[in-house]
Amino acid sequence: MKWTKIRIKTTVEAEDIIISALYDIGVEGVEIEDKVPLSPLEKEQLFVDILPEIETEDGEAYLNFYLEEGANVETTLANARQALEEVSQYMNIGEGSIEVSETEDIDWVNNWKQYFHSFYVDDIFILPSWEEPKEESKDKLVIRIDPGAAFGTGMHETTQLCIRQLRKHVKTGDLVLDIGCGSGILGMLALKFGAKYSVGTDLDPCAIEATHENMQVNGIESNQYEVLIGNVINEPEVQNAVGFEKYDVVVANILTEVLVILTSVIVKHMKEKGIFITSGILNEKVTIVTEAMERAGLLVIEVTEQGEWSSVTGQRA
Repeated sequence: MKWTKIRIKTTVEAEDIIISALYDIGVEGVEIEDKVPLSPLEKEQLFVDILPEIETEDGEAYLNFYLEEGANVETTLANARQALEEVSQYMNIGEGSIEVSETEDIDWVNNWKQYFHSFYVDDIFILPSWEEPKEESKDKLVIRIDPGAAFGTGMHETTQLCIRQLRKHVKTGDLVLDIGCGSGILGMLALKFGAKYSVGTDLDPCAIEATHENMQVNGIESNQYEVLIGNVINEPEVQNAVGFEKYDVVVANILTEVLVILTSVIVKHMKEKGIFITSGILNEKVTIVTEAMERAGLLVIEVTEQGEWSSVTGQRA
């Protein structure tokens, strides 16, 4: 199926107002292109594995939306021009030009795969499920990962920080809990590091299918890994299903603000001397997490950094 692409050139300042006006005329989704750098909070919330290189901000923006084959393009264009005219009466919309083009059908679900290729984290070889292992990797610890469109690949610094800490602290026979497991990569690596059993929790039901598919391609049995959907912070049924005072290692690669709340709760799920590995922390927010651990009675045993990100590891008394 072919699509009609409508591209509006405007200013960064006018982006939100124009998008709102487009929604008012029936446009259901708008793609934004600009050179505005991500704020620290946006970076923390995105956990993007593959960050694009962004040129210097110039104040210009492009807004793109797509019409299915058979849609009334002329009417939509007329309404869009009218909307731009109205917005221009009270703010600078820049050039305000509209470009129309036709594009072939796009595989929106799988298009991201062109950016994900095999890579190393130290001597661990991580590769997509659709790639074949390289000859040089035959003696390495290999894990296959298909994150799908919704979960991480392991390329992000926060995930790599967790991987290194798991390797350092997981012992043979350990029970491991991964809060926000996503594609299951951390829980699966914990098993490869010697853990006996992994449990993952996530808010997204898609995590079950994603993890099960990755378990299959990595030869991990269903009696080695369990995924639970729900919030371990405030849902008693999830807390009970996870179990209390049973985990040797807990890992959480999530937002700093969530880690602060989680830390006071997760202690009761850990064994004595259990290890709590956290990441997803911007360097300037490390103190927030270390103080939360100390308030919860954990001893902070290590802080590691990679790029803009930090990992804090604590131990239960």
